[in-house]
Amino acid sequence: MVSIEHVAHKILSYIPYVLVLIDMRYEGVKCGKDGSVDNHMEMGKKLLAAGQLADALSHFHAAVDGDPKNYIAYYRRATVFLAMGKSKSALPDLSRVIELKPDFTSARLQRGNLLLKQGKLDEAESDFKKVLKSNPSDKEEKEAMSQLAKSDELQRLVAEARRSYNSKDYMTAAAQLEAIIETCVWDVTSREMRAECFIQMGEMGKAISDLKALSKLKNDNTQAFYKLSTIYYNLGDHEMSLNEVRECLKLDPDHKQCFSHYKQVKKLNKQIQSAEELIREQRFEEAVSKYEAVMKTEPNVPQFSALAKERICHALSQAQQGGRAVSACSEVLQSDPENVNALKDRAEAYVQDEQYEEAIKDYETAAKHSENDHEIKEGLEKAQRLLKQSQRRDYYKILGVKRTAQKKEIIRAYRKLAQQWHPDNFQDPEEKKKAEKKFIDIAQAKEVLTDPEMRTKFDHGEDPMDPESQQGHHHPFHGGFHGFQGFNPFGSGPFNFKFSYN
Repeated sequence: MVSIEHVAHKILSYIPYVLVLIDMRYEGVKCGKDGSVDNHMEMGKKLLAAGQLADALSHFHAAVDGDPKNYIAYYRRATVFLAMGKSKSALPDLSRVIELKPDFTSARLQRGNLLLKQGKLDEAESDFKKVLKSNPSDKEEKEAMSQLAKSDELQRLVAEARRSYNSKDYMTAAAQLEAIIETCVWDVTSREMRAECFIQMGEMGKAISDLKALSKLKNDNTQAFYKLSTIYYNLGDHEMSLNEVRECLKLDPDHKQCFSHYKQVKKLNKQIQSAEELIREQRFEEAVSKYEAVMKTEPNVPQFSALAKERICHALSQAQQGGRAVSACSEVLQSDPENVNALKDRAEAYVQDEQYEEAIKDYETAAKHSENDHEIKEGLEKAQRLLKQSQRRDYYKILGVKRTAQKKEIIRAYRKLAQQWHPDNFQDPEEKKKAEKKFIDIAQAKEVLTDPEMRTKFDHGEDPMDPESQQGHHHPFHGGFHGFQGFNPFGSGPFNFKFSYN
């Protein structure tokens, strides 16, 4: 059992901590009741000096609550807000300081600087002039005079920028507004005007930058979000467009422009996502249909048509639809000759159609614009290898048999093709000439593939019928069709040939 002495000792050991807590609680009550503003001010000052801004702010909040007429408390809190980059919160506090103590030049000078940054030039000038009339220090006087001169220059620039903008000289207006915004970094009106200048100039990236800044500078700025959404939409970025229009509707669910635009973007975004999912599932024909629907949903924005055509090109290439893919990809490349994706997809389609030289050209063009793309490198090597292979006759392919075909299967295929392509079957001179060549190829293929020694050579990359690889050796078909003396399986017409079927 636990002894009473042990329990008593345990309780007594906690008494000092309890007394400290009671003392702390008493001090807190005392601060609250007596409005110990000085303690909060002192603690806030120390924390501010130590860079602990959030903690300092808490103490200055308490000081302001404890004494709503303490202008130093407002001023210190404004100082913390400025250090935290919260100028919007600092401005009311500085105004309250000036209201309580009109001759506090430091507060008025700081307010003038904030108003200048906001582009409120008339109000800023008023503060700077009052500083100069209130017996300022040399440093304050010098700063006020400098800022007053700057404000006068900005007034002139603003008037010039408005004239340029109204006369639709957007390039000049943008340059003038640039000079204004360098100083008036929080000037909503100047940024709105410059954003519109950039839109008119087609500088959409710069317009987006200004509009994003405006969405933060101005509360409930639905118009900025709407403009951002429409710009992204016209650039073909459906996902960013959807994000921005949703921000607009968060601020105002009944915003007519944003809601109407939202429905269009959402529908288009859904179609594109669905098409991409079909491509990932290798349902390529369905993906093509879905992207055709995209072009119908938005026929007026070229970027979406271009995207749809590029992805149709890709889907057809992946579906091994060589001819259709070449046509689709070529349409993309007519308007965008440096489109690497379309070049790669068309190259692959050319390979499927055994147009190896065309494939090599596309891969080489793509490589110029994307040097480190391993797909291009691999595709180019493949096309070059296939071209080299295609430049020698493939006797298996000529007879339409597999490399594992037996002799009987080879002879059966030969007889069928020889009958089909016998020159006597053709009357037109051009067709007869083509048939003669085909007939020779068929006969040579049969000769090579039914002879074990020649077939082995061919399987190892050597063409027994190629004069260059058979130097010093005569083969039975050297010299063209007229070398077939006594070699006609059908015994008709001017070609009196005899075939022996081994």
